[in-house]
Amino acid sequence: MEELERAAENMFEAAFERPSWDVDSSSLEPLFNVFVTSDEVVVTADLPYARPETVRIDAVSEDKIEIVAKMRVKVAFEDFGVAHRKGEFSSFRCQVPIPVPVEVRQAKASLNRGILEIHLPRKKGYEIKVE
Repeated sequence: MEELERAAENMFEAAFERPSWDVDSSSLEPLFNVFVTSDEVVVTADLPYARPETVRIDAVSEDKIEIVAKMRVKVAFEDFGVAHRKGEFSSFRCQVPIPVPVEVRQAKASLNRGILEIHLPRKKGYEIKVE
C-alpha cells in the first residue's frame, strides 16, 4: 500500500508542478542536482545570497536529506517582476531524494560562490533484494 501511495504522489507531482516557494515559511526551494558515481553521491544546490554560517544539512530519512539556509538579502516577488503576488523570502529549504544507500555521517560539504556541494560516500556491503 505504501508503494502505491508513493507512486501516486510521484505521478501527481509530475503531472502538476508545485511552486518552488512557500510564502508561509518565507522560503524558496533552490535548484539542486544529484550525481551518482561508483564511490559517492554528489549533491549540488544553488544557494545565492546564503549566509554560510546558517547552512544546515539534515538526514530526514535513509533516502532523503534536507538543506536549509538563511539568506543575506530578502527577496520579494516584485524583485522578479511579479506584480500579482505578494510575498517576501528570507531562506532556502529543500528536501533532496538520495537514490542509493549512503553513509550520511561521513558526508562532507562546502559552499563556494553560492553553490553548495555535498559528497556522500556510498554504503559498502549492503544486500540487494531480488524479487
